[in-house]
Amino acid sequence: MTQSLSDFEKRRQSIAQQIVDLGDLCAGSITSTSGRCGKPGCRCHQPGQPVHGPNLRLTYKVDAKTFSESLPTPAAIRKAEREVAEFRKFQQLSREFVEANSEICRLRPPEDEPQTEQGKKRRRRSAVKSREK
Repeated sequence: MTQSLSDFEKRRQSIAQQIVDLGDLCAGSITSTSGRCGKPGCRCHQPGQPVHGPNLRLTYKVDAKTFSESLPTPAAIRKAEREVAEFRKFQQLSREFVEANSEICRLRPPEDEPQTEQGKKRRRRSAVKSREK
């Protein structure tokens, strides 16, 4: 079943509305870190003792610089997970929007543009001739 221009226009409108309805979003990812701390007397430096972690962090970029924020509480983790999930939805909807719009461009017939008065006038040849070398 082939879709019509009208079908793609409706799809594009639906996607645009879904984008408008998105909640808070964050273009980042949640990562886990673990390791030894900087305190030499800490248990993590003792042989056979576990290192600290896993500690969850939200990592994202701003102006090509990477930032990483600690997620210290379960509430902070849930908030970051929701925001990252919303961003992933935004990315998917953006791809679908571009695909639908590409089909609209492909299916929409060219329109004859009405000529303006200036466009209807025939151009006259220039009276000044270029000099030959």
